[in-house]
Parts: sequence; C-alpha cells; structure tokens
Amino acid sequence: MRLKHSSLRRRVTLYTGMAVGALCIVFATVLLFVLNEMATQNLTAEVTALGEITAYNVGRGVFVNPLPPVSKNLIHPVQVVDPHGRVVAATRDLQHRPVMAHFTSKTSHQGASEVVCHSVFPTGSCHIVVAHQVYRDGDWTIYSAAPTLPFYVYPSVIAILTAGAVIFTIAMAYGARRTVTTSLKPVDTIRAQLDHIKSHNLGCRVPVSGAKDEIHRLACSVNQTLDRLEDTLGQQRRFCADASHELRTPIAAIRVQMEDAFLAPKEVDTAQLCNAVLPSVERLQSITSDLLTLTRLDAGTPCERHPVDLEELVATELSGHQINKKVVQNLTPGVTVMGHRSLLGRLIGNLVQNAQRYASSTVTITVEREEGDPEYPEGVARLEVLDDGAGIVADQREAVFQRFTRLDTARSRDAGGVGLGLPIARQIAENHGGALTVQDSDQGARFVVRLPLYS
Repeated sequence: MRLKHSSLRRRVTLYTGMAVGALCIVFATVLLFVLNEMATQNLTAEVTALGEITAYNVGRGVFVNPLPPVSKNLIHPVQVVDPHGRVVAATRDLQHRPVMAHFTSKTSHQGASEVVCHSVFPTGSCHIVVAHQVYRDGDWTIYSAAPTLPFYVYPSVIAILTAGAVIFTIAMAYGARRTVTTSLKPVDTIRAQLDHIKSHNLGCRVPVSGAKDEIHRLACSVNQTLDRLEDTLGQQRRFCADASHELRTPIAAIRVQMEDAFLAPKEVDTAQLCNAVLPSVERLQSITSDLLTLTRLDAGTPCERHPVDLEELVATELSGHQINKKVVQNLTPGVTVMGHRSLLGRLIGNLVQNAQRYASSTVTITVEREEGDPEYPEGVARLEVLDDGAGIVADQREAVFQRFTRLDTARSRDAGGVGLGLPIARQIAENHGGALTVQDSDQGARFVVRLPLYS
C-alpha cells in the first residue's frame, strides 16, 4: 500500500520511527567512534608504560629471555633488539620470531607508535606497536605491542547500543502514534458531526474544544462555514419562494384572461385581450430578465471593460427613460471608471427608476470625484441618487438589497417593482470593485455608489 493512501496515524508513526531510528544509528556511530578513540588511547598508554618498564630494565642490564610479564594486567608482546638489529629477548609468544617493526623513536625519552599488520604476531592481526630507545653500549630498541581494538570496542557495547536504539525507536513511535490518535479524536468527532448534518438540520454545529489550538480554530471555521451555508440556503429557499410567488401572479392573470376568452370566443375582442394580457407578459419578461442578470452576476461571468465617463453615461440613461419627476443633475465632467458600459448603465437605470418611484417631486443625481480613501489609492468616483420621498429607516437599509424585498409590498407592486432592481445594482457595483450603500439624508433615500477611478 502506498504511504499516501495510508492513514495519518500510520504515516506519522512510520516517519517518526524512521527518523528516530536514523538518529539512533548516527548517535551510536558517533559514540562508538568516541569510545574506540578513548580505548585506543588507553591501550596505547598501557603499551607505552610496558615498553618504558622494559627499557628501564634493559638500561640497567637486568633482563632475561624469555621476558617475564611485568604484571598480571600487562601481558603483551615485547621484543628487545640490540644495536645490531638482533632480537635478544622477547616474551614467550614471540620466541624465535623476527623483529615486529623497523621504526625507532626519535628520542630516548619519548616513544613512537605505529599500527603494524603482518604474520610476526601469533594471531596474524594488526597490533599497536610502541618503540623505545635506550643507550647501553649502543642504541637498543624495545618494541611493545597490543592487538588493535575493533570498531565496536567490545561486543557488549554494540549489543547494548543496538538494544537501546530498538527500544527507544519503538517507544518514540508508539508515543507519536498515541499523541496523534489523541490529537485527532476531536477531528473524528467533527467529521462524524458533519456526516450527520443534512439539508434539513443545518442548524447543527460541530463541537468546539476548550483548548485554543489548531483543532479549536478548525472547529470555529467549520461552524462559520455552516453559518454561511445555512444563510445561503435560507436565502435560496426564500428566493425560490418569492420568485415563484412573483411569477405566479402574472401567470394567473394570463390564465384568467385566456380562460375567459376560451369560454366565450365570439365575445372576445382580440385587441382588448392583447391589451389585458400584455402587462402580465411584460412583467414576466422583466422578472425573468432580472433573474438571468442576477444569475450571470452571481457566477462572475467575465466581460470586456473599457473606460466609461459617468457624466456622459448618466445623461444617456436619463434620456432613455421616461421620468415623470423633476431631475436635478450635479455632474462633474471627467469622472471616468473602468467597467462594462451596459452593466453600469443598468446600475444607474435601476437607481433612477427606484428614486422616481418613491420621490415626491424631485430626484437629484450627483457625480463627483473623491480623494484620500486608502482603499482606493487612485481616487473614488462617487455617484449619488437622492429622492425627496419618505426615505428608509436605518434598520431597514440593508434589507432593501435582499432579493424580492419590498418594504411596502402593496405600494411597491402598484409601482411596478418586484424587488430585484436594487440587488442587481449592488451586485454590479461589487463586481466592479465598488460598493452601493444607503446613507443618511435630511429627506428621502440617498443611494451612494463608490467605484475606483480610472487614471
């Protein structure tokens, strides 16, 4: 099985075991190297001491062949070589053997050491050989030796290190698995709760741990996501219900007219029937067109953008609408934004239609430039549409941007609104990197659009 398909517990356990095992191998290797160096130094010092004792006896002329061991703890090969290079005395294991080495010490007070490997020694292995010189009717050389130590020094050392590394690796891997298992228990609880949440119980939330750790932040993020999902689905359900209600009204009107015409076809005036049905058809067309526009805006469908002069665009939109109220224009020339001309025209048209629908007598439209906003380094294009109607209370200013929302249902329907114009206008503003809000005014409703300037 590939590791990427394994559980997190298994992967962490395996990686921890491998990492700890590798560290144990490195540690054991370094420790063995240090122990070998220390043991070799001690062994060399021991062989040097043996050579010095033998050299002292040779200098006094007190030595016999074979050489007896100096003590029970210093039993190593020793040879005494006379000035002519002949072995005149040696320990029992080197009797009748040639000289074990051919190097000498540079001074009589300090020995020289080398590692020598040949068959002079009974075991045939490598030995640490230390040479001492003493003067007695010539330069005599005393060689003392001891077998070199293996890398692991003693078998018990490698056994202890191996057993310790295995036990430590297993303990660390087990501890890592236990830690991961304990840490992931809240995650399993969150997963189980998420599996339980369906469309009919979106009010359920995952448990949040008391510790302020990553799991706590994960649970909070999941609950926030569920909050947004619940709000979105709630809005979708309300949207579907409201859309069905709005579509049902003109459809019912058309059905009544058609059924009346079907029951008395000879009494039907075609022109009169068309005039009666046409407003309902136009209402259906308006609703479906608005719904299609919202769908495209929600999907973020890309569109070509060009520099748009807001003063010229406002004048064009005003000339294309039938306005039965007085319009006051405060338009600053040269206020240009980067956007889709048709969509920005739709935004202005929706705001103007909304304003004249509720204005008492006057609609004021202002276009100007603002500077000094840190969110818009290049400046802000400000479009304001103000009516002198009843206005909107502060706690309902965000509600007007919800789809199919009408603060006064009967009045809004009589005026021809379906509650989609302002949501479309806000979505267009946001898709252009701006915002649409309702701000305070002395009288009426003040809708303010802020868009980044094009420089």
